[in-house]
Amino acid sequence: MVTSQKKEPDSSSSKNELSPDQTLGLVSLSLMQKLSQKDPSFSWLVDTKPDQINVKKLRDRLELTELAINTGAPLSTTEVSILMGAKPGKSKIERGGLLATKIARNVWKLSKIGQGSSYYRN
Repeated sequence: MVTSQKKEPDSSSSKNELSPDQTLGLVSLSLMQKLSQKDPSFSWLVDTKPDQINVKKLRDRLELTELAINTGAPLSTTEVSILMGAKPGKSKIERGGLLATKIARNVWKLSKIGQGSSYYRN
């Protein structure tokens, strides 16, 4: 009959060595940090300065504005306020080359000023 023996881990080597899970975690973290240097979408991994945070916020706002214009998605008053930088007070508001048109209560559509009035041109 064969008896199985459990191997006792060497206590001196286990203190200095990492477990496989810890090793995998460190490798993954270092890979993500390398990716963050090449791709700004991983910027949450890197410590950023206040100026870089402001640039990222501006970039995000511009990307969201472009997405809202291209898709024609309905926006709330709060979303229009964030994207345009001012709360709309009338049913149509123009600011910075953008036109926000009120469709219904708390429903807005965002377009470029040239796109919103293109039906007046020949």
